Order: sequence, then structure tokens, then C-alpha cells
Amino acid sequence: MKKTALITGATGGLGRAFVKQLAKAGHALVLVGRNPQKLAALKTEIEATYAVKTTTIAVDFTDETAAEQIFDQVAAQGLQIDYLINNVGLGGQGAFSERTMAQDVDMMRVNMLVPTKLMKLFVPEFVKRGAGRILNVSSSAALIPGPLQAEYYATKAYVTSLSNAIAYEVKDSGVTVTTLMPGAIETGFAKAGGLTQTKMFAHGADPAAVARAGYRGMLAGKLNVFAGLSAVQRPFVGLMPLMPKKAIMSFVANQQSNSN
Repeated sequence: MKKTALITGATGGLGRAFVKQLAKAGHALVLVGRNPQKLAALKTEIEATYAVKTTTIAVDFTDETAAEQIFDQVAAQGLQIDYLINNVGLGGQGAFSERTMAQDVDMMRVNMLVPTKLMKLFVPEFVKRGAGRILNVSSSAALIPGPLQAEYYATKAYVTSLSNAIAYEVKDSGVTVTTLMPGAIETGFAKAGGLTQTKMFAHGADPAAVARAGYRGMLAGKLNVFAGLSAVQRPFVGLMPLMPKKAIMSFVANQQSNSN
């Protein structure tokens, strides 16, 4: 049976990849993004290519009421969401002492507040219905501290911890919560966060492959899905939490440096 999927950050690289993955599978879509023009163009493209019903919602994710706006518009249009894909994210490089308060508050709102509130709003409905799948996009960065991206790494640790805990709480309800933990991806995220010249993003993964892995993991009800890890990152994923923190932070800081 075809479902309806709500995807935040739908017009970005990984978001677009999710949109195409879900559309290819024949699911109806609710595309959520900041730019109405980009949303309208994506809607036209998706409906023409895949012939699936597509709804758009424009919202500023840094607004404290962004999640409520999304939920209210979904309700107003009489839509039932079956898959909630919390994909939108905000990055940013720089020393903690040099980044502005506004930059960090916006990041926390987008990366933590929006997915938390959306789950708070949709999970009770899913549990009452006895069905529903959630895919939260975190990062392999959630496993360790991240010098020069301290706030970003911390927000992803929050997303992973929260998602895993909620997954346990709803495990007997018919609802699943899957966390996608990719490595660096070739998307506009790196450009927006000033990361394009760093070693970490020198060889980013294909967003389509990452989206496919996340989608399949969500359908299978997996807890965590690792995808798009570089040859350097892959061997360290399991070992990172066990390695000396100072050594790990030295490695991460080096990866944040210019690749040239």
C-alpha cells in the first residue's frame, strides 16, 4: 500500500534524494522547505516525472514555531502522514569562541528543536493509529566530540540519543524510529556550512545512495543506519567511542582543516 511521506529540507541535496526515492516507490509526498519557489519547481518536477500527489509547505526552520506550522498545515489539508523524515539540518564551522550566538541558536533550533517538536506532534498520532515510521537524519559525527564544529556534533549526538530512546519506548506500538548516521555527503550542506575545502568533505558520498540506505533501513525498522562513510571513516566508526578522546578530537580537528 502506498503511503504519504513528509520530508523536511526537501529541496536540498539529501532531501531531494529522499524525495526521488520515495516518489519512485509511488508514495505521496509532503515537501517542506524554506524557499517557496524551489518547492514549487520540485513539485512540478516530481509530479511530471513520477505522477505522485505532492503537497508543499514553506516554513522558516529557525522559527520557534516551525514544527507547529508544519503540523497545522498538514491537519488543515486533511493529510495523514505515514512516514516522517526529519532531514533538515544546519551546519557551520568555526571555533566556539568565534561563532556568534545567533548562529549557534539557529543551529540548535533547526537540528534539535524542529525534529523534537515534529516527533512530539506526530508520534502520539502514530501510536494511536498503531502504525508509522520515522527516519531522523543524524550523522556519524554523533559518536564523538567535534572540535571546530562543536555545536553541530553535539546537536547530532542529541538527535541520535533521543531517537534511540523513543524507538525503545514505542517498540511494541507498531511505530518505528530509525536514525540515519551518514558520513560526509556531496550536497549543498557543506557549502552552506563553509566546509567545502575541508578534508572531511573532499570526497563526499553520493546523496542518492545515502537516501536509499536510509529509506530501506526505515522500512526494515532498523535502529541505526550507517551510510556514505569514507574509506577513512569506515574502520573507525565502531572504535571511535572506545578510543582516547584527545586522539579522536585531534583527528577530527585535522579533518576540519583545509584540504589544499
